[in-house]
Amino acid sequence: MNSEASDSEAREFAAAFLSFLHWIHSEEAAERSRNEVVALVIDFLDDGVVDKSVLTRSFPVFEHVNVQTALNAWSVEPGREVEVRGFSIPPRHGSVSLQQLISGNAMPPLSLSAPPLVDLASGPGSTLACLQRGLLLVTDALGRYVVMVNGPDDQDPGLELEIAGLPVDQAQAVHARLNELRSQLNVYRGHVLDVSATPQGGVVLAFSEVPKTARDDVILPTQVLARVERHALGVAAHREALLAAGQHLKRGLLLYGPPGTGKTHTTRYLIGQMSGYTRFVLTGRALRAIGSAADLARELQPAVLVLEDVDLVAEDRSFGPGSSPVLFDLLDAMDGAAADADLLFLLTTNRADLLEPALAARPGRVDVAVEIALPDADARRRLFSLYSRSLELRLSESETAEVVERTDGVTASFLKELLRRAVLEALHDRQAGEQVAAGEITAVQVSRALDDLLDGSQQVTRSLLGVGNDPDSLPAGGGAGSLPPQRGAWTRGRIVGR
Repeated sequence: MNSEASDSEAREFAAAFLSFLHWIHSEEAAERSRNEVVALVIDFLDDGVVDKSVLTRSFPVFEHVNVQTALNAWSVEPGREVEVRGFSIPPRHGSVSLQQLISGNAMPPLSLSAPPLVDLASGPGSTLACLQRGLLLVTDALGRYVVMVNGPDDQDPGLELEIAGLPVDQAQAVHARLNELRSQLNVYRGHVLDVSATPQGGVVLAFSEVPKTARDDVILPTQVLARVERHALGVAAHREALLAAGQHLKRGLLLYGPPGTGKTHTTRYLIGQMSGYTRFVLTGRALRAIGSAADLARELQPAVLVLEDVDLVAEDRSFGPGSSPVLFDLLDAMDGAAADADLLFLLTTNRADLLEPALAARPGRVDVAVEIALPDADARRRLFSLYSRSLELRLSESETAEVVERTDGVTASFLKELLRRAVLEALHDRQAGEQVAAGEITAVQVSRALDDLLDGSQQVTRSLLGVGNDPDSLPAGGGAGSLPPQRGAWTRGRIVGR
């Protein structure tokens, strides 16, 4: 067989190859080679879409669930048809904008797929499937247009909503309607929210359970608790009357005192009582997010911002040397609220001396400062009863009085720890064969636990429980005026009666 092609065969091959090249560059081939996601968008939109701008609106990541809630409600409004399409992006490729899809330039190989979803919390015990990335093909009175959701991912931490195919003013109207629904249907409204700050300065919101702290569980002097309730709950109860009288609703309440005296316990009681309010809780480093949290609180008012342990960041610098302390960011946020905004800023601190200069230099932010002091004898007796109500405590009236006397100067946290240690002492006694009824706690175990806590080697422990280390201010640790040492009782670190 002749290995060389004849002239006629060569001409036939050349003609076929030329036809193939023409076919490659034909409109049909261009249509087939188009990215299928680009083709979907271009084919859906009316002619002249390239002459219309893409209008983009950005949102904080914590608004993702609210954006989806708004889209769900908007999609089913009368006279509107919406088809949701998803697409996938190859690994290691960045996000794709709607402007890129329309132009078709420099596109990675995209493919249509089921819409990728992320399950986000929409309440304390509920979630909502939210578009991570997707196209909404919309037909309504405005015509045909595309809304694209670009959610946060590993490549891009932002959240954007883009609209293409409409004149700018009409696209703005769509954005405005979606924003109205986002505000109306905001899933955070009326809930308790724990606020945290990301290293990049973003805000994370987490739903929290409503505290169930009862009024009887707040062991404070009657006049102190009444003052706290009047400023926090009284304003809420008389909102309309105060506004009619031309009085402001925005208020600041500072609870100060030693650690462990019940400031956090009191705030939990107030949070539980303010059921009609959106309640934000910020602690420690989360106070860096006070600006964003205050903005959201103004949108969702009536609202409470609980700012715990503000002294921990009173001198912290938000963005490095030379910038304002976080405390001043807080004061600025309090300034930014209108007088008729129903906002309560509830601050707690162990170091009022750190806050007072800043508050005095910028008056009007905190209206009432209430000291939550060390519990007096009556309060210690009530706390002892409160923390032991689930225990089988076998103490006589005189033995209880001895405990109250010996614990002069301690905190509520100290008393709570005392009873926990008494339970452990009872468990150890039963394990060692002592004649102790199951679940029963007697003066023997309480005395031993108290002696151990008051021992000279426990200074750091007492400090952690909020009790000062000044020997002159410490409760007596045994001997006269204490519970009588009993068999096996610890007294100042030694065993007596063995």
